[in-house]
Amino acid sequence: MTATPGGGEEPVDQLETIRQLYFDTTPKTILDDFAKAIDLLKTIPDEATRERATVYMEGLAQMRQEWGGPRARPALSRDQRPPASPRAPRRRGR
Repeated sequence: MTATPGGGEEPVDQLETIRQLYFDTTPKTILDDFAKAIDLLKTIPDEATRERATVYMEGLAQMRQEWGGPRARPALSRDQRPPASPRAPRRRGR
């Protein structure tokens, strides 16, 4: 990888690293690979390279979703929820 005067990688190298993460990821490594790809994406300074990385990022996000990445908690039913804070605004009509 080529270092820039600021000490970081050049955008082309960052894009290549994201591309390699996309092709090399497995169900066991998807969460770490996705996190690395996001960190790399944040360091790409120019918009054109970021746009080129979008296709790999979308693919990684899809794999993360399909391979059981973090899921949202199911919503609690009304009787399972803790009571509202006394400072919470009241809704009319309920």
